[in-house]
Amino acid sequence: MTDHFSHRLPAVIHHADDLNLTHFDYNLPDTLIAQMPASERTKSRLLVVGEALQDAQFPDVLAQLRTGDVLVLNNTKVIKARLFGQKATGGKVEVMLDRVSGMHECIAQIRASKAPPAGTSIQIASGVELTVLSKNERFYHLRSSQPILSILEAHGHLPLPPYINHQADGFDAQRYQTVFAQNDGAVAAPTAGLHFDEQLLQDAVAKGVVLAYVTLHVGAGTFLPVSTQDLSAHIMHEEWYEIPESTAQLINQARSERRRVVCGGAASLRALESAYVQQNPDKNDDWQMRAATNETRLFIRPPYRFGVVDALITNFHLPQSTLLMLVSAFSGVHTMRDAYNHAIDNGYRFFSYGDAMWLNRIHQANE
Repeated sequence: MTDHFSHRLPAVIHHADDLNLTHFDYNLPDTLIAQMPASERTKSRLLVVGEALQDAQFPDVLAQLRTGDVLVLNNTKVIKARLFGQKATGGKVEVMLDRVSGMHECIAQIRASKAPPAGTSIQIASGVELTVLSKNERFYHLRSSQPILSILEAHGHLPLPPYINHQADGFDAQRYQTVFAQNDGAVAAPTAGLHFDEQLLQDAVAKGVVLAYVTLHVGAGTFLPVSTQDLSAHIMHEEWYEIPESTAQLINQARSERRRVVCGGAASLRALESAYVQQNPDKNDDWQMRAATNETRLFIRPPYRFGVVDALITNFHLPQSTLLMLVSAFSGVHTMRDAYNHAIDNGYRFFSYGDAMWLNRIHQANE
């Protein structure tokens, strides 16, 4: 097996400081970055990561799911989060929303020839303007002249990831959205969920799998690489999540009966583990999850100890990304390195429109 990673790992990882950014950097041929989804949602491949690596097809996820498992899916819906406008000077501006923060306010990234200062007006259309209120690091706080969701619906464009090299069209509008998308707010799709169609979900239920839903609005920050070698210095982007009472009850019952909680995507995992951290700071074993609506900046990296989730379905993630660090914490850094090397050697398709993995949680926080 070829090692596509830039730096060797420590033999044993005891502390978070044992790892830095270079340990999560790998070389990926451009030809393995999926530019389009598979012909059908379930036609993607699945790499099952267990005691050995098993090449499979995504419908084989049914063989990994057990009767009584609670499969938690993220029902966020991708909004038309990319806007184009101009300043009073005529300069062109591209606005990429990160999240909606109020009826007339949002947090966004701005691309322009010069960084617009506070007070700058950006005209999107006749009578439709955004005004810069402030800037914090890479993100701007904007106020809109009309309800922001109405502006996006009328003038926005689907925000495909930056590594996809075509403009979004009607096909993307369908396939860059899960079949269970319900709550407007994401600017990036919960990509593991893209592999499920209605029939596969029905087959899972017929097997005795319990479906549950959370909402985590995936923000544009999910595409930002970590920029500090010292991972403790990284400031995680903020995302909004909601766990309904019905889902909390299903998870509590499953945990009390020693049934598994399986997340269909890293975003749903972040929602559940955020609730665990925020509601249970002392990490009591008898903790009961409560319904939650909150913001999270939870940065999951090795050797984080998981409190809720037992198994994870996820796509392949970008080098030096927080999501690669999350899955490395979940299944082990050495295990994930072997899995990614295997996937590259065997032509798996990577990132949002790519193939998927089945991961089991390691039993201890360190390897």
